[in-house]
Amino acid sequence: MNRFEIISRIGDKYHRGNTENGEFSYSQALKSVGKDIKEYQKSTSGTQHQFLDIRFENDRLAILVETKNKFSRWDKKKIQSQLQDYVRFEKAYSEKKIVAILAETDGDDVWTWYGQSVIIDDTHKSDESVIKTFEEYENLCFGKINDKIKIVDSIKALNEKLHSDGINEKLRSQFVGTCLLSLKNGLMYKDIKESINPETGKKMPPEKIVLKNMKDILEGLLTKSGSLNKASKLAILNNKVLGDQDVSSLTYVELKEILAYIDDNVVPYINDRSTAGQDLLNLFFTTFNKYVGKSDKNQAFTPDHICDFMSKAVGVNKKSRVLDPCCGSGAFLVRAMTDAMDDCDTEEERDQVKKNQIFGIEYEEGAFGLSSTNMLIHGDGNSNVVQDSMFNRAKWIEENNINVVLMNPPYNATKKCCDLDYTKNWDAKKKEDPSKGLHFVEWVARHVPSTCKMAVLLPMQAAIGNSGDIKIFKKKMLDNYTLDAVFSLPTEMFYPGAAAVACCMIFDLSQKHEKANRDTFFGYYKDDKFIKRKGLGRIEKTDTYGNSLWVKTKEQWLELYKNKREVPGLSVMHRVTWKDEWLAEAYMETDYSTLTETDFQNVINDYLAFLVKEGHIYEA
Repeated sequence: MNRFEIISRIGDKYHRGNTENGEFSYSQALKSVGKDIKEYQKSTSGTQHQFLDIRFENDRLAILVETKNKFSRWDKKKIQSQLQDYVRFEKAYSEKKIVAILAETDGDDVWTWYGQSVIIDDTHKSDESVIKTFEEYENLCFGKINDKIKIVDSIKALNEKLHSDGINEKLRSQFVGTCLLSLKNGLMYKDIKESINPETGKKMPPEKIVLKNMKDILEGLLTKSGSLNKASKLAILNNKVLGDQDVSSLTYVELKEILAYIDDNVVPYINDRSTAGQDLLNLFFTTFNKYVGKSDKNQAFTPDHICDFMSKAVGVNKKSRVLDPCCGSGAFLVRAMTDAMDDCDTEEERDQVKKNQIFGIEYEEGAFGLSSTNMLIHGDGNSNVVQDSMFNRAKWIEENNINVVLMNPPYNATKKCCDLDYTKNWDAKKKEDPSKGLHFVEWVARHVPSTCKMAVLLPMQAAIGNSGDIKIFKKKMLDNYTLDAVFSLPTEMFYPGAAAVACCMIFDLSQKHEKANRDTFFGYYKDDKFIKRKGLGRIEKTDTYGNSLWVKTKEQWLELYKNKREVPGLSVMHRVTWKDEWLAEAYMETDYSTLTETDFQNVINDYLAFLVKEGHIYEA
């Protein structure tokens, strides 16, 4: 297939060249974004590779095509190394997902790579052996949003089945995660017959055999990962999940039906090799956290798309060493691991990320079990996740040279969960953290290097408050660190969990706020294009073609923040002190051109409802 046929097949409207002959110069492209290609070249090969034959792109995907007459006339390692150089340059130039292709012009052979990291070698080469359309490659990389909807619908049906089988709602997320993890690692569960337990000599019914096989798989994965606290993690997964009475009392038919449902309705829709597949894994696993009882409504499990936004806002990459000291179900850690591995060039770099660059601490035993399973489901990364109070881990944190912190601390922590040096001054009436989580943030900031960036979720009270303990900790933070940005986030972000309204704060720990002498960026990021759906929580809205509206919203949010752009109704720059309110609403101009008659009517209706509720007026 010649060059013109390739362009025609993939799509001429997506073709982007920046030289006279239609090639793509990465030297020129990188220069246009303020970067020097020399910083990304490798001495072994990169210095002579600057011009890619054909490049295609849209707002989220770049396709790189390097052509050769016949592969047999070239050294395979050299042409693969050349394509790897272009992938590295593309990662530096844009944040788009990448499909990388080697194609013959005097033959029909086509080699294709895509997915996480895009490592160009025989091991990671895909089965795609023909040139496809741009839209087909886009589907390979991102999947259809309808797949997400199917996953969510499957979760609802599965939750109902677990309810009918008597599995407690607090156990479901952990149990389902364990089932998925076991299925992904070869669990045999069909046509199991009663047998003799070699350890006891007693008969084992088929359901006990399946549960034992699941335990063996978990133990093997924890051993392989070199996990810290392997014994305690295994004990939690065994005693709190597989050994729980609700699970151990399942009949073989019930257990087999649950596993078969996951095997048939979830596993086929998840491609581990792509970032989209990792997203679906996390969606499947964490959605069960939404099915909680009233006693757990204070749990604020961070939605995956917010984790994604925060990870990208602080620029997590293959060099990042990420800590979440209140890791809960592990959502931040999973997202950070995925983003860091996306930036890797080799399998060795990916292993380094998973084994040595992701760190988590969780105090509560149940949530610690969730994070362990969640990390294992996503391909390890749980090696450095520990169960403890973060306040007992000061030395451990300091030794691990953290350069990114992502965290969502408890907003109403009880005394036993807080820093002892802080609580010793509480009076007898104080039962919950009066700093609304700020003292967790300030403590962590003191124990990580000054080169570290912190992105934290806190309730709006922490941003607005200018009295009491909140004022004290706001002053401590700005006396030592810079408030780089604050994003006001969707009001019902945690629905149907905690009712808290949260904001994201980003701190630069390298200098004092006053010394930095700069404005803080405030984003009014309340509309994430998610809607509430009965029984499922908040889900993505889509356009008429089934494409996610969140993707473009996220890109806009990041672009405004990174370029510090002010847009009426969305963002504003403002100089603040610890005495001020830290939220966009206090300083932002209103874009009245976007207001409609419906907006006006809604406000009038809300005010009328308030007056009726307060008894100021009465319905006729």
